[in-house]
Amino acid sequence: TMKILPNTTFVQSYHRVCSLLLAGRNRALRPPLFARSQHQQVAFSTGSTAAAATTTNLLGGRQSERPRRSLLSVPGSDARKIQKATGLKADAIVLDLEDGVPLDRKEDARRLVVDTLRQQEETGNLFGETTEICVRINGLETGKLALDDLQAVLPCTSLQSIVVPKIEHPSDVDFVSRMISMMTAGSEQGSRRDIRILAAIESAKGLLNLKEIAQAGSGNGGPLPPYAAYLDALIFASEDYCADLELIRTPNGATELLYARSQLVTVAKAYGLQAIDMVHIDFRNLEDLEKECQQGREMGFTGKQAIHPVQLDTIHATFAPSLKDLEFAKKCVQEYESTTFTGKGACVVDGIVVDAPVYKWAIKILKRAKQAGMVE
Repeated sequence: TMKILPNTTFVQSYHRVCSLLLAGRNRALRPPLFARSQHQQVAFSTGSTAAAATTTNLLGGRQSERPRRSLLSVPGSDARKIQKATGLKADAIVLDLEDGVPLDRKEDARRLVVDTLRQQEETGNLFGETTEICVRINGLETGKLALDDLQAVLPCTSLQSIVVPKIEHPSDVDFVSRMISMMTAGSEQGSRRDIRILAAIESAKGLLNLKEIAQAGSGNGGPLPPYAAYLDALIFASEDYCADLELIRTPNGATELLYARSQLVTVAKAYGLQAIDMVHIDFRNLEDLEKECQQGREMGFTGKQAIHPVQLDTIHATFAPSLKDLEFAKKCVQEYESTTFTGKGACVVDGIVVDAPVYKWAIKILKRAKQAGMVE
């Protein structure tokens, strides 16, 4: 029998939550390092890259990117708004248990969100067929609230992603990853459900630790442990970030948020993660929203958070390729592939020199267009 040594970062994060719990509560809940399958133990004890790769392939999460032009937040305590959200075409619906719910409504919201997830399981058509169903839990610093959220929603098979707010350390991702692994393990050895983590960066400390946070779920920091590969996106939470740094908010955050947004996009793309841009809080001002969306797309963001259904059409239109870009990308791919087949390294399309970097850009444009339903 191999001895399992505790993972320091996980234990730190685990105690960050558990130290705030009532004494004796949830004694049955233990870090998965105390209750692993034989497959997990081998990968943990040996640090085997092959074993880790096998587990990653079982998930397959990195192989299928989920379109996230829009992430629409819906208060988990408001049944009317949840019902309205079922008829919307958002790429992702985020049932919110955190900031959108008053403290005295947390338990009611949790029950309502679980009931909604169960209804989706039973009917299969409560939300749109292509809509990703997410839940935003309370931050890990809340202790009991966060743990209760995870225990309540993770058993629901219709849950597809967890939005974790106020991420500041890689151990935060580590903790939630292990909770997912422990509570959703399948009956077959090494199998598990494909639940992703969307990590919200909301503070100076979170931004400073961004590289390490991204590495926590990407495997780029070393051998990939069996609970990893859940981290799928970084979300920029601008309002909390502004409050933490005492920034003066300006329209579209053109100057005061430029560094943070650029840093988040750069790190996300470096580690194969999506980058989700900030909320436009003046939801009735669609003209400013369009400008902010265009700015975010030019910076490299994958999509944008929304707080009202009226924002969705503008966000979707801006974060999908324009028809002009789409047609140009099609020409680039066709001409470049024909040219390189004959041994040349570049071609000219509409007066533009198309070489390997432009071809790479064109491929990504076509991928985004396919996700948006613009091409077959």
